[in-house]
Amino acid sequence: MAAFLTPQASRLTPHASGGGRSLLPMSRTAAILLAAGQGRRIREAVADKILAPLAGRPVFAHSAAAFAASGVADFYVVVHRDARQSLELSCYTPTPALFVRGGRERQDSVANALAGLPDDIDFVFIHDCARPLIRPEQLTALLKVVRRDGAVVLAHRVTDTIKQVPARTDTPARVRPVTLDRSRLWAIETPQVFTRDLITRAYARVQRRGLRITDDAQAVERLGHPVTFLQNPHPNPKLTTAADLALVEFLLSRACALKPVA
Repeated sequence: MAAFLTPQASRLTPHASGGGRSLLPMSRTAAILLAAGQGRRIREAVADKILAPLAGRPVFAHSAAAFAASGVADFYVVVHRDARQSLELSCYTPTPALFVRGGRERQDSVANALAGLPDDIDFVFIHDCARPLIRPEQLTALLKVVRRDGAVVLAHRVTDTIKQVPARTDTPARVRPVTLDRSRLWAIETPQVFTRDLITRAYARVQRRGLRITDDAQAVERLGHPVTFLQNPHPNPKLTTAADLALVEFLLSRACALKPVA
């Protein structure tokens, strides 16, 4: 079960930590910034995609700056790969922040971060920092929706025709595919935002049952809890290959060029 919203329908006055009047009295929000991914498919081009230079600063710094500008988070948990990376990430991380080591898989890293949250946190953003194009206004919109619905993800409609093959293979040949109804398909992005109680219970169930998940909403889905989709009208690609770096650099330069001159 999912609901669909646009950022324009979800405006929110910035949280107090951003200098504005808060709409969330008596509540505190944490942002989990995931930076420990191995980036195997991009390793030939860059040693660490999260620290790769992008428009004059590391990839990680773009996500960190968006969160800081939005004022949505009172506390940050940065999931790092090793001590050297942690030191470099700390130069760009908003405060207050906790650094925790990542796990073997993404879901292990999120579980480690959830375990480190302070007791007074009510809402949790989870963001893959390999998506550096997140915007402050999207973060404030997500915060408003999660307060109402308890679970919200940034997403966009699928425009390609998607075909499902009978078995996993890199080279489908002479298969009988099934064409999926793309009017019902959405591509899910990050951030994904939840009440702290909901996402903690969802991950506890994942760990208890030894389940494998590819995003945080999937853990919540397995509890039978509805998730709201916040439609993203802007590109928010994940850095996966070397070509993605060039694409994101272009998108950043175009966004800067389109900004009105003060």
